[in-house]
Amino acid sequence: MSINVPEAAQFAPGVLVRARGREWVVQPGSDAELLVLRPLGGAQDDLVGVLPALEKVETASFPPPTPDDLGDQSSAGLLRSALRIGFRSGAGPFRSLAQLAVDPRSYQFVPLLMALRQETVRLLIADDVGIGKTIESGLIAAEMLAQGEASGLAILCSPALAEQWQDELRDKFGIHAELVLASTVPRLERSLDIGESLFQRHPNVIVSTDYIKNPRHRDEFIRHCPDLVIVDEAHTCVAAGSTGSRDGRQLRHDLVSKVAADASRHLILVTATPHSGKDEAFRNLLGLLDPELETVPLDTDAGRRRLARHFVQRRRADIRTYIGEETPFPKDRESKEVSYKLSAEYRKLFTAVVDYAREQALDESDGVVRQRVRWWSALALLRSLASSPRAAAQTLRTRAANLDAKTVPEADELGRIAVMDLTDDDSTQAVDAAPGADLENTDGTAPQQRLRRMAKQAEALEGAADTKLGELTKLVKKLLKDGYNPIVFCRFIPTAEYVAEHLGDALGKKTEVVSVTGTLSPKQRIARIERMISGAPADEDTDEQTRPEQRVLVATDCLSEGVNLQEGFDAVIHYDLAWNPTRHEQREGRVDRYGQRRDVVRTVTLYGSDNQIDGIVLDILIRKHAEIRKATGVSVAVLDESDSVVNAVLEGLLLREEDAEQLSFDFGFTSKRDDLHADWVSAAERERASRARFAQHAIHADEVAREVTEIRAALGSGAEAAEFVRTAVVKLRGQISREAADGSFTADTGGLPSTLMSGLEAVLGPKKAREIAFHSLPPVKRGEAALVRTDATVNTIARFVLDAALDPKLDDWQRPARRCGVIRTTAVPTRTTLMLVRYRFHLTLPTRDGGRRQQIAEDARVLAFRGSPAKAEWLSEDEALALLDVRADENTAPEFATATATRVLDGLETLRPHLDQYGRDLADSLRASHARVREATRRRETGVVIRGLRVEADPNADVLGLYVYLPVTGEAAR
Repeated sequence: MSINVPEAAQFAPGVLVRARGREWVVQPGSDAELLVLRPLGGAQDDLVGVLPALEKVETASFPPPTPDDLGDQSSAGLLRSALRIGFRSGAGPFRSLAQLAVDPRSYQFVPLLMALRQETVRLLIADDVGIGKTIESGLIAAEMLAQGEASGLAILCSPALAEQWQDELRDKFGIHAELVLASTVPRLERSLDIGESLFQRHPNVIVSTDYIKNPRHRDEFIRHCPDLVIVDEAHTCVAAGSTGSRDGRQLRHDLVSKVAADASRHLILVTATPHSGKDEAFRNLLGLLDPELETVPLDTDAGRRRLARHFVQRRRADIRTYIGEETPFPKDRESKEVSYKLSAEYRKLFTAVVDYAREQALDESDGVVRQRVRWWSALALLRSLASSPRAAAQTLRTRAANLDAKTVPEADELGRIAVMDLTDDDSTQAVDAAPGADLENTDGTAPQQRLRRMAKQAEALEGAADTKLGELTKLVKKLLKDGYNPIVFCRFIPTAEYVAEHLGDALGKKTEVVSVTGTLSPKQRIARIERMISGAPADEDTDEQTRPEQRVLVATDCLSEGVNLQEGFDAVIHYDLAWNPTRHEQREGRVDRYGQRRDVVRTVTLYGSDNQIDGIVLDILIRKHAEIRKATGVSVAVLDESDSVVNAVLEGLLLREEDAEQLSFDFGFTSKRDDLHADWVSAAERERASRARFAQHAIHADEVAREVTEIRAALGSGAEAAEFVRTAVVKLRGQISREAADGSFTADTGGLPSTLMSGLEAVLGPKKAREIAFHSLPPVKRGEAALVRTDATVNTIARFVLDAALDPKLDDWQRPARRCGVIRTTAVPTRTTLMLVRYRFHLTLPTRDGGRRQQIAEDARVLAFRGSPAKAEWLSEDEALALLDVRADENTAPEFATATATRVLDGLETLRPHLDQYGRDLADSLRASHARVREATRRRETGVVIRGLRVEADPNADVLGLYVYLPVTGEAAR
């Protein structure tokens, strides 16, 4: 490294300097008093400020490789791969991708390309469950923040998903965001200055939609709202009139409407169910993006083209194979129903409870409000008893949630929240809390004594008398025997705890059984699951050899939405039927999604063949949902207008007795099952038609293919990362074992250099770093690695290899990559020289407000020529890249190799004009790529180009490596 002390004027953006013992690139915004520096090869997040008056800063440049430090045939490829893997500020049009800890699938670039072609991003991402909408919206956020098109980010989501969003943004996209929840706001506000808003203090926030929708909080948020907002589960934010829903939905709609009212704000709506057969709701969502979309005629080509700029919706079938890339989805979902019959003891109690529920439903003695309270109490009791003896006992002893209701709507609202499976529940209650059935305000009344007696009878049914639990045990054992790790979903907390206790005893020490319910915070739930999946024992003193071989997770519906469980589980058992088929879909979607390594996932629905409640739910809801999905190919949520589901369940519950014709009630309910099913089928047909009409056509596959090819050409592919890791580990005295057909393998790291081991332990932990499981594709379990350039473990190895190549003081075995080499091979007819060159570029990017933003970027290229430097015959890029795979066919005498390398290196300066021209040509190509990606749709249609976009190459390119290939002599030549 050559160094000299500069004048202040030499500190121009793009200049390489040395300070604090390492090399840095001067960034735009620097001046003689304060330098803004980025580490060479580092990311924008690594920027530091340095005062030249106080700290020593020197200009620096890389010297050419030296002929006395020759490497072998793999040196060039290893050095190039290490350099590319380490890049965090590439020169291509996607400024954020080199910094991400995720390797997006090709289809996941489509929403990003759509967003970059809009001056103000207004986008509805409506891909199916499990395709990766979080990744797609995170890509847009990371890119817009990296480009400077957005200065802040707000995620509006359910409080239950807030911590998961925080982890995803931090771990995959490098975006650090504060949680704004009812529980965190007091702490955040204590650190504010007088008159300061927490949304001014924290540019990136993840906000509970149900907290911020309150007008008391909403208005402050709107005043200081970031310029980029992502709304998760956006279907819950349509106007109440669109669905006949309740106040909470209207408040959410008002909130998002006010966010969208600022036409300059970027807005991304995310939902898997934008339409669900409800045209008014779909139009309402579109109106949030652009008021004109609410009324645009979608039955015309012009209307559909207009919508296509803002709407992307794909099914799994659309992207399972996309531009030649396979996406790892399960190929099949094997589903079955398994029945059980109540024991005689359980049947006796069930009959008594049904009689009690019927009495409650028919009792009109205290007026219509009290009657509605009794009705919901009866449903609560029946649900709990169908779930488990323990849940029933708790319900019988718990006060009804709506006991103090003053009006019928209030009684119905509180009853729905406690009993029904609402997918957009506004309540702050846990979704899995057992409901109450006690209707008395005082203790000791005759009705209350009756409930207490039934509670004791329920408690006595735990264990042998519970045939449902016995059937579950057989199911779980069969799945475990077949190699599956199942999740058992229960409706109520007491049921989950009861089931987990029993399975823990029944399955023995070889199987770990863990329960996760709403008694845990979202963060505690994730921590418990991650510990279970990673195999970490609950007791740190547990010997590794005694860890359970298999796992069973018993959970409530607190895990049915948003939490990804495909890494550790591959089967689902519905222990309790959900009273909303959407909930069943959500449960199964936790394992049947992108990243699931099983080709076939299994789902089992457990139901009581002589249990009236299960029979009703199966007939009216679950089976009909499956029938509609099979017939239409789409999954549509059960309709919720006018309490149609509740009415249908009421009919089945109270009229399916043998003497049903003699029963009559004054509730005013008539049979609505047939009407419900007819409306449901109609909604599914509309949804199927919607998906066909509004399929994504704004970005064509060939456009995506071109951009993805350029991205991976610049940053490297998964295959390159895999080959790099494998070669580097072996050369650094590690061992490769357990190689799989998909390219996965295990690395024994016992022989690696201590410096590298320290880095790996920091990433994986001391135990996991000893033997690393490398998988061909993400996602991976905690403590394992994926063979992609953005994986932290791969980066650690690359950083060591690159640093070691530049440090001749290290032992030879610790330096698998070298900057120079001479190889004899049959692959060349004459002397051919390969160079690894690092270019730096000055980018000037136009902003939406007409301004200009300057950035510095890097790129590594491989160039090659035949003959001597003075008479160089330059090869094509493909010919140069092919040399990286060349292997030596004959030994080269060390003295001859040194002399050969010296002669080529002596002529290096004569190659500078070509290197500079190559840099200028590369800059022109990069500019065209930037313009192509960023060109707005309407500008593309009118042929207007983006003004002010410039890409210029720094003339001082670094020659990092030089490798000479010679034709063979003697026997090898024959």
